[in-house]
Amino acid sequence: KWYSIPQCWRYERTQRGRGREHYQWNVDVWGMDGLAADAELISVLVHFFDSVGLGAGDIVVRISSRKVLEEVLGSLGISGDSFAKTCIVVDKMDRLPADVIEAQLAELGLAAGAIGTIQSVLSIGSLDELSAALGGDSAAVGELGALFDMIDSYGIAEWVEFDASIVRGLAYYTGPVFEVADRAGELRAICGGGRYDKLIGTLGGKDLPATGFGFGDMVIMELLAEKGLLPDLDSDIEDVVFGMGADLQAAAMQVAAALRSSGRSVDLVLEEKRMKWVFKHAERTGANRLVLVMPEEWAAGQVRIKDLASGEESTVDIGEL
Repeated sequence: KWYSIPQCWRYERTQRGRGREHYQWNVDVWGMDGLAADAELISVLVHFFDSVGLGAGDIVVRISSRKVLEEVLGSLGISGDSFAKTCIVVDKMDRLPADVIEAQLAELGLAAGAIGTIQSVLSIGSLDELSAALGGDSAAVGELGALFDMIDSYGIAEWVEFDASIVRGLAYYTGPVFEVADRAGELRAICGGGRYDKLIGTLGGKDLPATGFGFGDMVIMELLAEKGLLPDLDSDIEDVVFGMGADLQAAAMQVAAALRSSGRSVDLVLEEKRMKWVFKHAERTGANRLVLVMPEEWAAGQVRIKDLASGEESTVDIGEL
């Protein structure tokens, strides 16, 4: 089990919930081919959403399996490169009109009957319907049934639903796949992932069972902002120290060091700035006090302190800091 939160970039048009730069939370389980790992990932996601104040009425985890599409396309004789290209088109079903999807599938050489079969199966919204369409001995149906049973064991069944249209556009997925969306359907997918048992082998190593998800920060921030759930993150800075002029920079460093030694959290202004900027900076950081190292006071062995909550100012001996 591992996770990472890297800073990511992509070269594309900026739009709501999708920028050229973002942070992404990745969680993966390697070396385990059982569905317990996939269920655990869903549980991790639900635990996160619950911890930030979102509920099952706000969020839905839509789950399917790449094996559903494999069985449908396999029955139509579609495989290899055609399979990968079809996945890319099908992944857009919830974002493009049906006639556009039909046209793109037709461009891949699929007959009208095949396109109709794909659209029909991928519009299924329950496992019972899927079983009727693929047959009770379907590997996809069996896999999904077992996964949903495990999810129920976590007590999070109200957060998830089956959606055959979830296929994920990347060709390396091999089993369960999922995407998280807001219930209102107003935003892009919040995150997504699935099982990719053969990806490492394609990169030159040995095949290794693996499953995981990628969770960018942009869409979830949009949703939390709409719900009024963005946390008020304090900077924890207690004192901002500023020396008036280059001649007092060393003195300001001395004051900052003394305050830090006493256990206070200090932000030392390193550049020459106007007082107006310094006051605004202290307010922006949420500091408690502004400690000013001024020529006359410093010559007398003192500093000027402004309490930013009350606005009161006082002069304090350096030894009493």
